[in-house]
Amino acid sequence: MSVRLPTAPPKRTISGVLMRPSLIRVIVVLACSAGVRVMAGGSDWPQFRGPDAGVATDNPRLPATWDSTRNVVWTTEIPGVGWSSPIVSGDHVFVTAVVTADGEPKAKPGLYNGGVVTTTSTTEHRWMVYDVSLATGKMRWQREVRRALPKLPKHQKNSYASETPVTDGTRVYAYFGGVGLFALNFEGQVLWSKEFADVKFRNGWGSGASPVLHGGRLYLVCDNDDQSFAGAFDAETGRELWRVNRIEGTNWSTPFVWEHDQRAELVTTGSDKVRSYDLNGTLLWELAGMSTITIPTPFARHGLLFISSGYVGDQQRPTYAIKPGASGDISLAPGATTNAYVAWSNPTLASYNPTPLVYGDYLYTLLDRGFFTAHDARTGREIYGRQRIAPDASGFSSSPWAYNDKIFVLSEDGDTYVLQPGPEFKVLGKNSLGEMALATPAVSDDSLIIRTASKLYRISDREGPTPGQR
Repeated sequence: MSVRLPTAPPKRTISGVLMRPSLIRVIVVLACSAGVRVMAGGSDWPQFRGPDAGVATDNPRLPATWDSTRNVVWTTEIPGVGWSSPIVSGDHVFVTAVVTADGEPKAKPGLYNGGVVTTTSTTEHRWMVYDVSLATGKMRWQREVRRALPKLPKHQKNSYASETPVTDGTRVYAYFGGVGLFALNFEGQVLWSKEFADVKFRNGWGSGASPVLHGGRLYLVCDNDDQSFAGAFDAETGRELWRVNRIEGTNWSTPFVWEHDQRAELVTTGSDKVRSYDLNGTLLWELAGMSTITIPTPFARHGLLFISSGYVGDQQRPTYAIKPGASGDISLAPGATTNAYVAWSNPTLASYNPTPLVYGDYLYTLLDRGFFTAHDARTGREIYGRQRIAPDASGFSSSPWAYNDKIFVLSEDGDTYVLQPGPEFKVLGKNSLGEMALATPAVSDDSLIIRTASKLYRISDREGPTPGQR
């Protein structure tokens, strides 16, 4: 059962993202077998993986079954190519894409075993931000923020619009690697923009790390093969507040602002080291021992910070659970799995692309080749080892999400598998959209927003009980 309480006072935040007062709700979820769980923010999904690291507030209208027509409230064509995730604020669904007259080589699902790189295009590209009405699916506006020839190549499976935007409920901020950072109001006007110098990304694969928003600042990490950096920008004006150079090669991991009892810190992962900075750019602690490519995003749950780095070509594919308050070098001694600040670690647990999910007491890891594992989130104890989700699935890049006592994993084929949480692995169902999908979906109150190669879907349980019933 879910209970909605009155709207919170003005200027409250969820995970550091400023939310409009009319959109703030506190949801109290009563779980008979597990006590009381409190989660905030049922309406908006303002950033990559939402305000609660992939876990959405339970709602009886959230769907468990769908296809390209069943339980579909609307479908909207999204012009251009982009693998950024959708975000939601009120009635606004924001996505980004890049439009070009001659199109781009079509990506195909599955691991590419070394990658296919497109040559730098000689056709003009248009970098776009779209605002779609959550209620109707109509395109409210589309704004071109840059028109130019692309200066850098990219992996065929990547796009020039793979970074997920972020919103504070007043402005939407879109970052395109190799192009710049843009702030727009909800009427589609560009308020400010920030260009960055051209840099080279590993093997010409392009960029992918999204910006994060906290306390009126945008935090950005650009790890590349020229000069990597982390920086903070004033969200209202775009003014650069600080920048620190990083001794790091190309990575695609979105940073994370970790708020705990002792402080707030900016956690950045990399192939050489995990580094955490205070919010003014001073290094707090670092951790060596990652794989040679890092993509999953750090996140926190149960008082621990979870970090993963799982390049498929490496023998070392570690996951770490970090305690708050670390300082200096917290790297593990040879042969060790814990120390004063590493609560537990596993040298071969991590996935390559998907970010893991903590739902209830368990850490669930979705591996790119279609295996699923469960471990105790607090101790790292194995609950069950690798379980095959589906023998015919081509691969998984999207990160898992959860609500209503179900876990969802979206394959690159556009098939969402519904999994049972808890100590026993079980596939409960399969929902197919019939088109390639790489973007992690968004959840807004009673709706799931899924982006495929060409479309945006709003899906809601139109066949189930009315709100408030089970």
